[in-house]
Amino acid sequence: MPLEVGITAVDTAYNYGRYEGHRALVDEAGELLDRFEVSTKVGYFPDGHDLDPERLRAAVAETGEALGRVPDTVFLHNPEHDPGRFVVACETLAACQAAGLCVAWGIATWNPLPLVPVAAGVPVRPDVVMVRAGLATPGPVLDAAENLAHELSGRAMWGMAPFAGDPSDPVWSGLDTGLFLEPGQPAVSSVQARLAAAFAVPSVSRIAVGTSQPDHLAELAAATRVATSTEMVHAYRTLLRERAGRGKEPARAAHHG
Repeated sequence: MPLEVGITAVDTAYNYGRYEGHRALVDEAGELLDRFEVSTKVGYFPDGHDLDPERLRAAVAETGEALGRVPDTVFLHNPEHDPGRFVVACETLAACQAAGLCVAWGIATWNPLPLVPVAAGVPVRPDVVMVRAGLATPGPVLDAAENLAHELSGRAMWGMAPFAGDPSDPVWSGLDTGLFLEPGQPAVSSVQARLAAAFAVPSVSRIAVGTSQPDHLAELAAATRVATSTEMVHAYRTLLRERAGRGKEPARAAHHG
């Protein structure tokens, strides 16, 4: 089903499925997995979050063994839990890439605010920065995500959690997400409008979504062709900053790597 609707990438993590997610993915997808780009994350272990270089490297190596192939992208998973070891952790994943344990590496952060102050000390540059995206993301987190991507000179910016975990949450019922779309387009569903807006809040090239329903996946895939209104997105971001008491947009926030 994913291939039929144009989805050719899968995102997972070392700790998903009680640390058996990679093997479960292989069992489920079989030979079809070779037709997908696979991204994963390392940083969580059975005894908790840890950015120890040796454990990270071992997790990346184990991931390749479980998948039967080198993962396309490996992310540091929520490194904001230990910003003091952020620089060394980045260097570790860059070394994994150099050793051929992954094709690319990046940062996956739910709250980039603690990472921005230390990002300037990172001597290596990630291929991707993955951040929260969508209208449920707080304004300060959006700004911090863009600033982090700028500081790290990330080549790409991806999004995640566009529906804050639940697309059917009543919080969405009173929000006219159609306001964020360019006028004159064919009618779209509320879920499609929210996903389209998430691609612009902040500006990301792809978004990771979770679903076990093929119809929902097809609906979301169609939303990638929906155009958003640059004017409305700018007005929304400005409103968020005003409410946060931060005033004008930071000059560097326009950079997305």
